[in-house]
Amino acid sequence: MSHLFPTYARWDVTPLKAKGAYLTAKDGKEYLDFTSGISVCNLGHAPENVKKAVEEQLENFWHTSNLFQIDLQEEVAKQLTDASGLDLVFFGNSGAEANEAAIKLARKATGRTKVITFIDSFHGRTFATMAATGQDKIKTGFGPMLETFEYVKINNLDGLKAALDENTAAVMFEVIQGEGGINEGNADFLKEVEKLAHENGSLVIIDEIQTGIGRTGKPFAFQHAGLDPDIISVAKAIANGFPLGAIVGKAALAEAFSAGSHGSTFGGNPVALAAAKETLNTIFDEKFLADVTAKGEKLNSLLTDALSGVDSVKQLKGKGLMVGIELTDEAGPFVTKAREHNLLILTAGTHVLRLLPPLNVSDKEIEKAVTILAAVLKAE
Repeated sequence: MSHLFPTYARWDVTPLKAKGAYLTAKDGKEYLDFTSGISVCNLGHAPENVKKAVEEQLENFWHTSNLFQIDLQEEVAKQLTDASGLDLVFFGNSGAEANEAAIKLARKATGRTKVITFIDSFHGRTFATMAATGQDKIKTGFGPMLETFEYVKINNLDGLKAALDENTAAVMFEVIQGEGGINEGNADFLKEVEKLAHENGSLVIIDEIQTGIGRTGKPFAFQHAGLDPDIISVAKAIANGFPLGAIVGKAALAEAFSAGSHGSTFGGNPVALAAAKETLNTIFDEKFLADVTAKGEKLNSLLTDALSGVDSVKQLKGKGLMVGIELTDEAGPFVTKAREHNLLILTAGTHVLRLLPPLNVSDKEIEKAVTILAAVLKAE
């Protein structure tokens, strides 16, 4: 009998050890891991530089509180502001916390309450972020949602124009919807969304929790479209597996988050920040990001060739090393079949296979994954 709530449909895999792109299970099976902890371990499992930084911080102190000046918070905040072009950072522990903070900040800064998000989005499972999420299945059974959210289709400008009004605090979106199916916002559409929002006196919040920290070949996905958001939320890969989340915002918003307006007991924990500092040092390097782009192109090219003529494959989606394979059939059974061939992958929505390899994945590992995927999809 398990003593855990049954909130997860768990796989029959019990991790014992993991290193780089590989995970070894308790039964001795070794898996090529193209999930990266759901875009968390972007440097693979247990990278030595991150491990060393964590060990050094553990020798100093694990936790004090946010009543103290903590140098690491300033150092990691500067890494995030330098990479994003924004000004100020608030640290939490997770993506949901980051999005919760973004929503609170937008409402307080504007004095408005409505937030527009996109259908098929995913922003978290707290009451505010669940309400912000444009998927009904996330909300089932929890009663009435917060009322000040409205949902429009991605790449549908008329819908956005109809939703924008004088009570709109912010428009909040993912540049590429991760959980919703690897759905990418068209750059021209996103630019117009930003323009209309700002003309309306509304803020632009971009959820970079899955797309950020190098996943698409730039520090943040909004940079592909040349956007100028007011707030971005980050988490997942920021500390390569240690719990950390953050929002990064413009200096003009500082007054709305004055002392006592928001907080987090564990937010900005020094051990997580030590991991983050080393992670960001590595990933935000221009050469590293160029390699991510090249590896993404290689993965896409190999998949295109290997899956050509496979009837169940509709199209490839995504950017960089955030890759979706849209199928005519439900994707879940193929995740199971891939796992039986020692490859770990995910779904995104009901009909998309999602590949999220480590950003430092090798060419050999990419080739191995494509070979397995081709065999699985051709054997249907």
